[in-house]
Amino acid sequence: MLTNGAEVSRVEETLNRMGHAYGASQMNVFAITSSIVVTMVFPEGEEYTQTRRITTPAGTDFFKLEQANALSRQCCATPLSLTDLKDKINKISKIKPAPYTIYLGSMLGAGGFSVFFGGTILDGAIAVIFAFLLCFLQRHLNSICSNTFILQFFCSLFIGTGICITAFFFPVIHVDKVMIGDIMLLIPGILMTNSIRDILIGDTISGIMRLVESLLWAGALACGFMCAIWFVGGVL
Repeated sequence: MLTNGAEVSRVEETLNRMGHAYGASQMNVFAITSSIVVTMVFPEGEEYTQTRRITTPAGTDFFKLEQANALSRQCCATPLSLTDLKDKINKISKIKPAPYTIYLGSMLGAGGFSVFFGGTILDGAIAVIFAFLLCFLQRHLNSICSNTFILQFFCSLFIGTGICITAFFFPVIHVDKVMIGDIMLLIPGILMTNSIRDILIGDTISGIMRLVESLLWAGALACGFMCAIWFVGGVL
């Protein structure tokens, strides 16, 4: 749940409820974006503590989040055996969306935003083409480069350079409108929204960590497009 867009408070509440459902008399859960610590206290006085380091980069997958949330509710109502629970969790973690849905959604989003912010139909069409390239880069470079900051910078630099070169040969294209459409695919909007929400409800540490992370991503995105404009402008 934490790696697919859930708020920290939701993760802590889910673990609390599941712990009580499996016999714990007291649950102490502490979660941040990079670590989860859980202590279960049983009626006999036994205490068990486990810590898990979160190494998977934060993302957004509402389908996985919905499935994990449904599984937690099922366990709270009727606790499953640990073997069945592990199998179901592994099954959810292996779910991957069909590639064509990601490509199609990104292309429609980029083209729509480009036109919405004042671009022409041609600007939208160009944004659609570069949105396809952007998705291709993210899908194939994500396994090679685990550093999201570097990945964001490289993708924005490549896409920004391509847009500027295209506009040089076809001056009728509005560079800013095309870039806006593709930039919207990279902006960590949900991450930033969750960070503000975490801060407002009292999860200050997690909120600040997520806010800093989202600002770094946005900075990498801005630097990539800025370097692309500077490079192409200097060469051409």
